[in-house]
Amino acid sequence: MTREGRLGVGIVGAGRVGPVIGAALAGVGHALIGITHGSDEERVEAVLPGVPFLDAPEVVRRSELVVLAVPHDELPGLVAGLAETGDWQPGQLAMHLDPAWGADVLAPAVAKGVIPLAIHPAMTFAGTSMDLRLLAQSYAAVTAPAAVLPIAQALAVELGCEPVVVSEAARPAYAEAIATATTFSRSIVAQAAALLAEAGVADPGRYLSGLVHTTVDQALVDHTAV
Repeated sequence: MTREGRLGVGIVGAGRVGPVIGAALAGVGHALIGITHGSDEERVEAVLPGVPFLDAPEVVRRSELVVLAVPHDELPGLVAGLAETGDWQPGQLAMHLDPAWGADVLAPAVAKGVIPLAIHPAMTFAGTSMDLRLLAQSYAAVTAPAAVLPIAQALAVELGCEPVVVSEAARPAYAEAIATATTFSRSIVAQAAALLAEAGVADPGRYLSGLVHTTVDQALVDHTAV
């Protein structure tokens, strides 16, 4: 960490989430060291112009904060593999973004002296700079050992989110809630759009937009009032 409290940040994972998280951290003054290659590098460059593409071990070796934005099933193997090859550095921060894993999945890195943080912004990412505005309206689940929990909370705030502490034991229930909300919403909208198309309504997605948004907003208000 620099004297100003800014970090050299590396991003492992160039899908829809990693580049946006990198842009959010860069927006508050952190320095982006690099990001791993992805399937759509033009999109990544649009979100993170000038940030070099590096392989994962090089990103980890160069960074003070490593952001792990990889699919759920890949995370344990990635963390363990980087530990086996000696790429983790003592004193580094490792932050993953998966809703289901807590901090324990980072245990192989912790054994190398790394500080483990689990932060999940509760939103659906499009993978563009427009997501930065949505981050500022979102909550983030944070899980970390008690001694470093304030670091996780501070990073969530820097992303623009309001941090909510979720214990390690509660992560599976939290992930189920997130999956239920996203999967059910997508399936219901798809079913309704298909029925409207069958009824001859042109552009059913646009037709449903106002209805779905206002219905969900009212459901959230009703739930808050309970």
